[in-house]
Amino acid sequence: MTAPGVLLVMGVSGSGKSTVGALLASKLGWKFYDADDYHPEENRVKMGRGIPLNDQDRIPWLCNLRDILLRDVASGQHVVLACSALKKAYRDILIRGKDGAPLKCDETGKDSQPAEVKLLVVHLSGSFEVISGRLLKRKGHFMPPELLQSQFDTLEPPSAPENFIQVSVDKNISEIIATVLETLT
Repeated sequence: MTAPGVLLVMGVSGSGKSTVGALLASKLGWKFYDADDYHPEENRVKMGRGIPLNDQDRIPWLCNLRDILLRDVASGQHVVLACSALKKAYRDILIRGKDGAPLKCDETGKDSQPAEVKLLVVHLSGSFEVISGRLLKRKGHFMPPELLQSQFDTLEPPSAPENFIQVSVDKNISEIIATVLETLT
């Protein structure tokens, strides 16, 4: 497989996206972004109060992440992004933008073709029980365990024609990393 420009490590809260993403980026020598670091304060407050985010909350956040990916890919940088990206529409925004438009306006107002974002989705999947148990042990995160069910309800696992692999969180971290690295070779 030709290395993608972006590895999107996705899954519900508590699936291990940040840990897996950071380790993959370190092993590959790629740049790492944790999408949670880019949530606006109002999203964090909303989740902290136990209120699930809706599309109106997520779309500006996803568009900001897409801009970051485009900038890095255009400069030749490979990226690992840890992001829930629960719906296919959210993953599409990361790849194609909000309106699915292939063109992007540059500062001069002229249409310019952005660098193509070649993306491999790494879906970290697991049962509600396993992931819920992980969340109950996690300290200091703005996402309360009570919102996990809403994430499972929203989740649209990747499927063809998306470029993806699914990896079980029942594997240990080194097995997960090895599976992803093997896919890239």
